Amino acid sequence: MVNCKGIALISFAILGLMIYSCDPLVNKFDDVEDAEMYTAKNIETPPNNIDTLIFMTWNIRFGVARLPWFGDCCGNKVIVEKSDVHQNLENIANFINEVRPDIIFMQEVDIESKRTAYIDEVQWLLDNTYFNYGCYASMWDAQFVPSDGLGRINTGNAILSRWKIEEAERIQLPLRGDQDALTEYFYLRRNLLKTKIAVPGINDFYALDIHMSAFSTDDTKQRQLDRVIEELETLDNTNCQFVIGGDFNLIPPGSDSTDFCDEDKCAGESFHGPNDDPMHKEGSYFTPEIDWLQVMYYNYSPAVPHPDYLSDQEHYFTHTPEWDGFWNRKLDYLFTNMSWITGTDSTYQDITVQNSLSDHVAVSAKLEVGNGK
Repeated sequence: MVNCKGIALISFAILGLMIYSCDPLVNKFDDVEDAEMYTAKNIETPPNNIDTLIFMTWNIRFGVARLPWFGDCCGNKVIVEKSDVHQNLENIANFINEVRPDIIFMQEVDIESKRTAYIDEVQWLLDNTYFNYGCYASMWDAQFVPSDGLGRINTGNAILSRWKIEEAERIQLPLRGDQDALTEYFYLRRNLLKTKIAVPGINDFYALDIHMSAFSTDDTKQRQLDRVIEELETLDNTNCQFVIGGDFNLIPPGSDSTDFCDEDKCAGESFHGPNDDPMHKEGSYFTPEIDWLQVMYYNYSPAVPHPDYLSDQEHYFTHTPEWDGFWNRKLDYLFTNMSWITGTDSTYQDITVQNSLSDHVAVSAKLEVGNGK
């Protein structure tokens, strides 16, 4: 999650810069455009004969672990030391190398940001794991963000694969509809990263990486999900096989808790009171959205079956916005139009507060090869 509360941004200096500068401060992106392609420094020959595939999704929080960052978790940190980013990336790479997924969906990956010492985290992770190929789609590419000294930022979704990525598209998702024009100009532009990967034994296989809006207070997430479903239906109707993973920023239907305003509030904040405005904290109130993911569970196969989640919800929680808190909601998912192997899903909550690598838990599952359409 990225709150970016500092993107109130309004100053005459920035307005003047926008007016007189020849180049835009923020990349607005096309509706559909090519994603950025990557290759590892050293290529490892992947297997040609496979019966199963391990997929993982993980929001890595731009390699800052559980740092109390100013944009969320009631923090005040903005810029991270290069040595700290490298240490966090090493911890992330060690975990990936231990679990060894075949394809990983990642969210909140920085490639050129002042806050993370301008490290290209996609290339770094490729060069420090066994993955051979990668691609990247930015959700926030700004030359300069004035809030709290944030400066240059480029962060987004990435997919890493052992096999060659043949095609990669960045598909623009609808923008938030609850922001003023200036805030919207500097704000995140969420995307769906769609790739075609040459996986042995699967014809026309696609891997899609999603990171939907975290803090919208209107129907933005519903409109973004509609765009995702449109893309999945097109693949399904043309006999393509796919796995989609990512941070949907929605909780499963039937969840016991749907309102986290009190748990998430920072010092000095108040919600649910008679004079509170807003009544609910952005990113913490899921009650109106509780059924929005039902269509995904109905049409596709989830790595974590819905009855399993309902029977032991805490076991599958994947996120907390508290920098020193434990997991208290599920936001991260894997879905497919193929078949997961029953009982192979893992939600890695054992990466506890003491050695946590992100504010999100990694989720993985094993897929059968050859049982698709």
